[in-house]
Amino acid sequence: MDQYEPDRLSPAEAAAVRHGFRRGRAALPRRSVLRASAGGALAVGGLGALSACGIPAAGKTQGGVSADDHSAKEKVVDFSNWPEYIDTDESGKHRPTLDAFGKRTGIQVKYTEDINDNDEFFGKIQPQLAAGQSTGRDLIVLTDWLAARMIRLGYVQKLDASHLPHAFANLSDQFRNPDWDPGRAYSYPWQGISTVIAYNKKALNGVEVKSVSDLLDNPKLKGRVGFLTELRDSVGMTMLDMGKDPAKFTDDDFDAVIARLQKAVDRGQIRRFTGNDYTSDLTKGDFAACIAWAGDIVQLQADSSDVGYVVPDAGYMTSTDNLLIPNKARHKTNAERLIDYYYEPEPAAELAAYINYVSPVAGVKPYLAKIDKSAADNPLIVPDKAMQARSHAFRSLSSKEETAYQQKFAKLTGA
Repeated sequence: MDQYEPDRLSPAEAAAVRHGFRRGRAALPRRSVLRASAGGALAVGGLGALSACGIPAAGKTQGGVSADDHSAKEKVVDFSNWPEYIDTDESGKHRPTLDAFGKRTGIQVKYTEDINDNDEFFGKIQPQLAAGQSTGRDLIVLTDWLAARMIRLGYVQKLDASHLPHAFANLSDQFRNPDWDPGRAYSYPWQGISTVIAYNKKALNGVEVKSVSDLLDNPKLKGRVGFLTELRDSVGMTMLDMGKDPAKFTDDDFDAVIARLQKAVDRGQIRRFTGNDYTSDLTKGDFAACIAWAGDIVQLQADSSDVGYVVPDAGYMTSTDNLLIPNKARHKTNAERLIDYYYEPEPAAELAAYINYVSPVAGVKPYLAKIDKSAADNPLIVPDKAMQARSHAFRSLSSKEETAYQQKFAKLTGA
């Protein structure tokens, strides 16, 4: 295998991708579509440590390849992001935080919404990166599993900490040390993504739901429970319920989770595994309760008083979408200034008020309260320390693990 060739999808993984396309991306709230693309079934490329292909394991890469930095003379940043993932004014023509950054620094942000899913975007830029060429981008946003791969491949540049004083000081402890980028040497979170339990009060009709065990075992919920087609969320939440740590689990632990979920499938307890289309099932009451993404719940609650959520005592899963500077970026320093800007509380609050994902910026709450007090008081957007302490991340997987686990999960979900 060529040193820079990305790992190929197994048949089971490819089926999971097709399954995600079939069942997701319906006419849903914009953040739901975004989350499904960013970290749903499309994540089957996984966090594989590609050492078998001669690629350095995570933490051992020597970093990316820089180019001559033209930041001083060229006041520009080429920034690629996902659609609808930044604050926009009512006209839809202006992005207030980017405009303010430009006025303050004189740096023009060329903002492009050209990341529609992780795998597709990786396929677009990988040939250029493998050939040692510029992608034409200074800053990109990728979900944690692909960010890990990019770091491992040596496709992104190490950040200059001297350009990131606000980011270093204000990054929430919850996101400081992912196993794929300890200390955030190569990445900073754009936003956090939490996985919790959601429910429809009317559909529950008095049935209490506090845990994944309630979803899997309460006969009153038979046929009215939903789980996600995203392995890391469904398996991770079940693993926590079983007293296992998603950051340290073994093959036996994973198999025990699959066996438990399989029993629920066989009994008809789980209605189906879904992509982001679970929001429709939940609001209609076809799902009395389900595994859900917090960003969706914030939006759904704005439209329906029947929708609620629970953070299990066992904990919940968290992941991130991340800012990275690819190799041969022409304006690295300018990109770092933009990263640092979004770790100042004021622009971070403006962004959080619009997006409603988890802000990675500590101290954002009082600034957000000036814009939207309900958002500032919502732990799905600004988790307090107690909630942060209950968050868990799914550990990095080797290429072998990724293939084996996805095959087992695909068999479970019918992908």
